Amino acid sequence: MTERVTIIGGGSWGTALARLVASNNHQVLIYLRDQIVRDYINQEHINYKYFPEYDLPTNVRATTDLEEGIDFASIIILAIPTQQTREIMQKISIYLKRDQVICSTAKGFEEESFLRNSEVISENCRLATAVLSGPTHAEEVMEGLPTAVVVASKDLKLAQRIQDLMMTSYFRVYTNPDLVGVEVGGAVKNVIAVASGITDGLGYGDNTRATLITRGLHEMSRLGAYLGGQLLTFAGLTGMGDLVVTCNSMHSRNRRFGIKIGRGIPLKQALESVNQVVEGVKTTSAIYQWFQQRDYGFQLPITTEIYQVLFREKNPYQAVEDLMLRGPKHEFEEVVQEISKKGM
Repeated sequence: MTERVTIIGGGSWGTALARLVASNNHQVLIYLRDQIVRDYINQEHINYKYFPEYDLPTNVRATTDLEEGIDFASIIILAIPTQQTREIMQKISIYLKRDQVICSTAKGFEEESFLRNSEVISENCRLATAVLSGPTHAEEVMEGLPTAVVVASKDLKLAQRIQDLMMTSYFRVYTNPDLVGVEVGGAVKNVIAVASGITDGLGYGDNTRATLITRGLHEMSRLGAYLGGQLLTFAGLTGMGDLVVTCNSMHSRNRRFGIKIGRGIPLKQALESVNQVVEGVKTTSAIYQWFQQRDYGFQLPITTEIYQVLFREKNPYQAVEDLMLRGPKHEFEEVVQEISKKGM
């Protein structure tokens, strides 16, 4: 079945998804605001701002008319940052049709509300919604390197529809009904990637990064399970998979930003130098502000220290030392408690 797909967002990820979906012979329309980029895509079949070296298929077009973009689509893919989701949903809600579906690709929490992207979407429309997540760099997807992702939805048929839309010989798509877990994993990994970059900027090594990834996974799982996610989800592509890629790769804007912070560059200047949205900054703030509301029965030490470094000018060296010198813990408190209950 040939789909008509509108991708809202003409950045690196939106462009990579457009090329991917079009390679499966679907009709793709990219909505963006830059008229020059629009004309280049329509006339020269390239996005000169992000991937001037890659041709886009002729079944990819672009528009700066939001109503045209929504009217075109059977599937709407949001390839915009989390903090723009509410604004764009409010704009498109008057154009949406009952038989359309939405797939979100952003990874974060809305800063003011601590809502996941699917929750923001559902506040503005009643369309079936899916979420795409996993270890993906747009640069490698454009290059056609083997990649695996997960699509989550409460509607299994919708998840399978997105799976069919995107599956290729180099882009493997799994489904997962755990919408909460997939979204939490995608969001928290950005915070840990910033932390990884900071430790790199400080000159620390592989041991430190491995510790961050492992304990970051634990922190992600604690938060995700509390919010209703399934623990097994965090061992998958949206959890461990995304942590590995974003904490190790220079394609990761969160890690690149963190490196600059670790080297002593101020927050505003570091953000400007990356020249792309760094989701981990707002996500750190969203999680921390939510976590301060009451005692949830668990700790988020990495997120807490990263917040202090980013927003309270705490010395990164001191933050690492404070993490290392926290009171002694069992690696898995739950395991110890369970063994104690059994009298073993």
